[in-house]
Amino acid sequence: MIANDISPVRHLQRHAAQHGAATAVVYEGREWTYREFADEIHRFAAALRADGIGPGDRIAYAGVNSITFIAGYFAAAWVGAAFVPLNFRLAGPELRAILLDARPDVLVAEPYHAGLIDPFLGELSVRRPLLVDDDAAAASDVSLAADWQSYEAFRRSATGEAPPVTRHEDDLAVVLYTSGTTGRSKGVLLTHGNIWWNWVNVDTVVDTRVGDVYLAVAPLFHIGGLNALTLRTLTRGGTVVVRRAFDPAQALDDLVNLRVNTMFVVPAMLAAIGRQPGFADADLTALRSTIAAGAPVPPALIASYAERGVYLQQAWGLTETSPFATYLESGKTLDKLGSCGVPMPYTEVKIVDPATHAEVDEATTTGELWVRGPNVSSGYWNNPEATAAAFTPEGWFRTGDIGYRDADGYFFIVDRLKDMIISGGENVYPAEIENVLNAHPMITDVAVVGVPDEKWGEAVCAVVSLREGTISLDEVRDFAALSIARYKLPTRLLVWDEVPRNGAGKLDKPTIRPRVAEYIERHREQMTGASFTASLQVPR
Repeated sequence: MIANDISPVRHLQRHAAQHGAATAVVYEGREWTYREFADEIHRFAAALRADGIGPGDRIAYAGVNSITFIAGYFAAAWVGAAFVPLNFRLAGPELRAILLDARPDVLVAEPYHAGLIDPFLGELSVRRPLLVDDDAAAASDVSLAADWQSYEAFRRSATGEAPPVTRHEDDLAVVLYTSGTTGRSKGVLLTHGNIWWNWVNVDTVVDTRVGDVYLAVAPLFHIGGLNALTLRTLTRGGTVVVRRAFDPAQALDDLVNLRVNTMFVVPAMLAAIGRQPGFADADLTALRSTIAAGAPVPPALIASYAERGVYLQQAWGLTETSPFATYLESGKTLDKLGSCGVPMPYTEVKIVDPATHAEVDEATTTGELWVRGPNVSSGYWNNPEATAAAFTPEGWFRTGDIGYRDADGYFFIVDRLKDMIISGGENVYPAEIENVLNAHPMITDVAVVGVPDEKWGEAVCAVVSLREGTISLDEVRDFAALSIARYKLPTRLLVWDEVPRNGAGKLDKPTIRPRVAEYIERHREQMTGASFTASLQVPR
């Protein structure tokens, strides 16, 4: 059997040759044609090739959404290396742990993130640390060691042609790190086959078209932001509008004035856009496919967009499923409120009993969702224990999500086996925060749970007991910010005499959660108090 070349570079080259004047990327007020974009990527790839970078190597990127990010992905594929995008919200210690695990050969970093990495750069095995110095939007006044080299000078250093490496289904394309419930981040291995089969799934059921304009406002380091539609838009000859950060006013303006056809967002983004002045009268007729994922979409939000003629399409998946396992078509948006849809065409989803692993066939009976298909990862980078725990020998991925299937075959997610909090589409793991706060000299015990939040879906609430005295939410946040990203910081703080634990000495979350919810509800209008020190809106 002949293995087909499924490298995304082949598509890019084809578009550059056939309609090179078409717009590929819009970024920071400039448009790049396909011919220009392919040329920029080729220059970087040629420099990488001349530097000895190729299959088996890794290229990491530290920075926010940018054209450099996207070019880095394609350049990695061009030379056959794996791309490792880093969560731009992480603090220095978190970035250090991931980089020590990933061991990239090349690191491309925007100045701000280079400043976070600089103190431990010498510990890494990076052969080529490149500082982004050709993007005015990324400029930052930081003092760095002399080890950093000019990204612009490097990518212009090579001359001559560099033919792209052939890529097949089993070749590693990207390593995406997800937070671990025990504090260790896991690098999800996604092959070019995983990426490609997600495109096939999306093309089969989502109304996307050649030449679409896609709005990239979700973080590209997330699999949803990267592979829901961004990569596929470029490989199909469309235009990607890249925004460095999500701004609801800008997003609404883009939807109207750039005639955006498709976008991938989390529910908090949709809610923020819907609150903008002018939303009720905005011309959204060009917007055909809006996929919402990352957190449950409130029915009221679905209804508000439906009134504007925009029928949200919900999807469910994880980084390990690259990303979509299920999808709810727009025609079912109102009929199946709360559903995440049916399995993607080339993906299997089943419900199993978490204890016995026996398949659950009865409708509305809950269990853990398992996923299998060519879009599903084979495991985790350098972590055989986590791989064995999450992936079965038969290829099933144990998602850790609890749900059920209704009589019509539509899936609903109702809970999680893990204690994960989803805040603004970001996964937040309580154990990581608890580990940090337990080191505070005044705190004797701590439990972290999620509580409802109108803006973010869920907010992080810390319940602590103290040795003596009092402590403020700001003090807790300042302490935790030294070790973890701001989006993980508690925005609610409750001080209790004792944090409940069960007979085995474990945190009694089933008791803690309802007590927290009841207390916050009773004191919602009360902004002060000995035990309730939270502000309802703490900046991220």
